[in-house]
Amino acid sequence: MPYALKNGTLAPVIALNLWTLIMEGWMYATRLPAIRQHNIPMNPDATPNEFGAKFPPSVRWKADNYNHLHEQPTAFYAVALSLAHIGADDKVSVGLAWTYVGLRVIHSLVQSLSNRIPLRFSVFATSSCVLAALTIKAATLVF
Repeated sequence: MPYALKNGTLAPVIALNLWTLIMEGWMYATRLPAIRQHNIPMNPDATPNEFGAKFPPSVRWKADNYNHLHEQPTAFYAVALSLAHIGADDKVSVGLAWTYVGLRVIHSLVQSLSNRIPLRFSVFATSSCVLAALTIKAATLVF
């Protein structure tokens, strides 16, 4: 069996991690110039919210999304790695995993470029449903 198919649920895990690194780079590529341009002080006594409020919204959106990529996707990582561990690399599991990753990338782009909240929410809700389906699939195999 080709490596890509044999380790099918691992590839989306790595892809989402790579996307998270891309978002981190994009965040710093916009945040660091904004610090200089808006003369934002690096006050160690400021809370993250106080610090973030000093940035223009379009800069803040990238940081918000980077943080979001460390929230719900952690559940995805656990489920996808569990499926890989038990060898459940069937087409449904792999398809759901890639669909989740694709929706998270779309969510990132919507939030980072326009932050249209109704659209962003619908993408998030859809990705949550995909993650629920993937979790249910894993549960049927594990229990």
